Amino acid sequence: MRCVLIVDDEPMIRKGLSVMIRQCGGHPYSIRLAQDGEEAIQFIMEEQPDFLFTDIRMPRVDGLELCRRLSEMETDIQTVVISGYGDFEYARQCLSYGVKEYLLKPVSRGSLQNVIAKLEANREKLGSFVSVAKLDEWVVRMDDAVWTLDKEKLYLVLKEWETDFLQRRMSRCQQKELLEEGYTLLVKKLHANSVTPGKSMLDLSAAAGPEQLFRCFAEASEAILEELRIKRKGKAKEPVEEAKAFIEKHLAQEVSLEEVAEVLGLNASYFSQLFKHSTGETFVHYRIKRRMEKAKRLLANSSYRITDISYEVGYADHPHFTKTFKKFTGLSPSEYRSRLGIE
Repeated sequence: MRCVLIVDDEPMIRKGLSVMIRQCGGHPYSIRLAQDGEEAIQFIMEEQPDFLFTDIRMPRVDGLELCRRLSEMETDIQTVVISGYGDFEYARQCLSYGVKEYLLKPVSRGSLQNVIAKLEANREKLGSFVSVAKLDEWVVRMDDAVWTLDKEKLYLVLKEWETDFLQRRMSRCQQKELLEEGYTLLVKKLHANSVTPGKSMLDLSAAAGPEQLFRCFAEASEAILEELRIKRKGKAKEPVEEAKAFIEKHLAQEVSLEEVAEVLGLNASYFSQLFKHSTGETFVHYRIKRRMEKAKRLLANSSYRITDISYEVGYADHPHFTKTFKKFTGLSPSEYRSRLGIE
């Protein structure tokens, strides 16, 4: 069912236009209404319509601004501007933002019918088109599922993509190009996190039809997840253990996550996620915890002054050390010592 969004600040015009569209169209339509461009943008962010009919003169965000924003969103929404004779120059500006048609007020049944027929014809041509934004959305979700080893999430994304893929009227060449591009983008995103899949290219030459083409794509994507799972079981803990040892050795110094990642020869973003996945803590929280645990051991030795302990665990600013220690233990360093019977 086609989704149509009507944007006008006049309730009667919105209602009248919705009735006419249902009567004129050759398809069943789901009609949505908005009273200005701002409300329309909010709706579009939640559910992208196929067709958009908008007035020009409206409060808050007008039709011209709405069309401008849509032109920046890389959607395939087909927009129709409704204007009075005095708004012709505005309507012409809207055409520069990719508006397909414009209707003059008052809208006649015949002109509306012709415009809808054109929109439907264009929609048929767009059946094989997948926007860059849509492709990127699918790949981003797949990347997240693979990185977190969430097989169920990956299955759901692939199922959604497959449904869309099989409904589109694409040639075999277009189908292959879309899936190959999707796989290449996924590999590229994983590379950014220092994950290198064993198969960097997707081979679809043996697939017979669209179902088999997508099955090959899905299996290749699922194989990347399993490959990453095996790697993490065997090797992922090693760099984390090295990082822990490095942190322990340099507790008195202000060592950054980027510095530790460089020592290990890892991408900083990848190391950050790997560390949290393995330990359940962020790098910063883990380092603070180890500093405070060392501080507690030193506080138990009466020969150490609290200011010396502060420097020993990497805090040149003594008040900062006191504040952090209290946040971590619920006690100030001197109160902690008193609990241990040390004055």
